[in-house]
Amino acid sequence: MRTLTDNFGRQIEYVRLAVTDRCNLRCQYCMPAQGIDIVPKEELLTFKEMYRLIRVLTELGVKKVRLTGGEPFVRKDFVGFLEMLSYNDLLDAINITTNGALISKHISTIEKLEKVKNINLSIDSLRADRFNEITRRAVFDEVFSTLEALEKSRLNLKLNVVVQSGINTDEIRDFVRFTKDKNIGVRFIEEMPFNGKGLRETQENWTFKKILNEIKTEFKVQEIQSEKSSTSRNYSIQNHLGTVGIIPAFTRSICNDCNRIRITSTGTFKNCLFDDGVFNLRDFIRNGASNEDLKALFLSLVKEKPENGFIAEANRTKGGVSESMSTIGG
Repeated sequence: MRTLTDNFGRQIEYVRLAVTDRCNLRCQYCMPAQGIDIVPKEELLTFKEMYRLIRVLTELGVKKVRLTGGEPFVRKDFVGFLEMLSYNDLLDAINITTNGALISKHISTIEKLEKVKNINLSIDSLRADRFNEITRRAVFDEVFSTLEALEKSRLNLKLNVVVQSGINTDEIRDFVRFTKDKNIGVRFIEEMPFNGKGLRETQENWTFKKILNEIKTEFKVQEIQSEKSSTSRNYSIQNHLGTVGIIPAFTRSICNDCNRIRITSTGTFKNCLFDDGVFNLRDFIRNGASNEDLKALFLSLVKEKPENGFIAEANRTKGGVSESMSTIGG
């Protein structure tokens, strides 16, 4: 079988697919208060087009897909798409990233889909007033209820916490305490510049090392041996049921083992979070490309994958980083 392998010997086995650029929240580090310019619906990939792209990629060795947005549950019949994707016998796992405000009524249905393994829930504060301020929406109670429901489900739950200087750094240890009696993983994420227009100024740089040192001021940690391509470095905490991890998204010390590609909701193929897109798959499909055409294209595109995110950013043709993660896909 032909496999997607880049020029650095990295085999691509994981795709992050954004199903929409729309979101029901307005997180300060992601987009301006007024939101972003969303694209017309006809410019979004249809679910059939998404299914086809994922099927072709799995025939080239991709084993996992993460579905993101925007907020995936904003898109009509997203759960139906999950069911459709579950029929792909070559997929090992379907993972979802969500803000938790709309998923609760779908949890029982999702639990029945064997391939859906992991839910990453974005929650940047455990304090209702601060959470509502960060998201610019009063949805903390709904999100926290969803967290509790997911914890009780069969799904593997991880919490995504974007560490924001001057906003929530005083809660890092609160989140670690939260893992004491809960079988969940908390993942602290370095804040990135994908905030919709570069509007948020940060006062100090909360890097991987700074976050880890903050945790160590109170807790005894031991690193867990993670799989080679893991996006986070993970740790067990003495006498805690759950785990913590840190994702060096901005300092980019995880690039060497990267096995991921991205497809945005409008069909832009991205080899790296920090590039500005290398090909529009939507137009290629709609102009009549066959599955063999798609395979040949994917095999050639991954050869352009840069060695790391710094090189990807330096090679951008559309200027500096200023997009919203809602546009790129979280």
